[in-house]
Amino acid sequence: MEAPAAPHVPGESGASLQITVQSPGQMLELGRRLAKLLRAGDLVMLNGELGAGKTTLTRGLGEGLGVRGAVTSPTFVIARVHPSLGEGPPLVHVDAYRLGGGLDEMEDLDLDVSLPDSVIVVEWGEGKVEELTDDRLNVVIHRAVGDTTDEVRHVTVTGLGERWAAVELGVLSA
Repeated sequence: MEAPAAPHVPGESGASLQITVQSPGQMLELGRRLAKLLRAGDLVMLNGELGAGKTTLTRGLGEGLGVRGAVTSPTFVIARVHPSLGEGPPLVHVDAYRLGGGLDEMEDLDLDVSLPDSVIVVEWGEGKVEELTDDRLNVVIHRAVGDTTDEVRHVTVTGLGERWAAVELGVLSA
């Protein structure tokens, strides 16, 4: 993985890092590294095109956090809870793709109740879960679109809020 200097992401404030990922294996490893920075109460929003690698990244987070159960796309169940196998926080994996918009539609998931004790990862969460907390990690994954076998992904990780102000995101590109 290489990490070129990342410019500021328009519309956001906070520390930002851009990483180029060459393969699904590297995306998995990025998730494992990111898991080392996470703690209970963290919200991670994943955005990117279909097939960008959001679930692969989340699978790496699950491995890094040491949670139970295979991390797979929760598209049809909307949310899955993966309890910790150790002393770390559980992982709540949400796919908001089929949800229209706003926190109101997600209220039944009780994410606000789960947040203090869990790491919550929301795929397709932009415009839907920002109201949960001012402190969140926004991960945007860009890939080539169309009929391509290109595995390269450009991942922008932006920490927002006090929680992420002092976190050194550069360790993700090591």
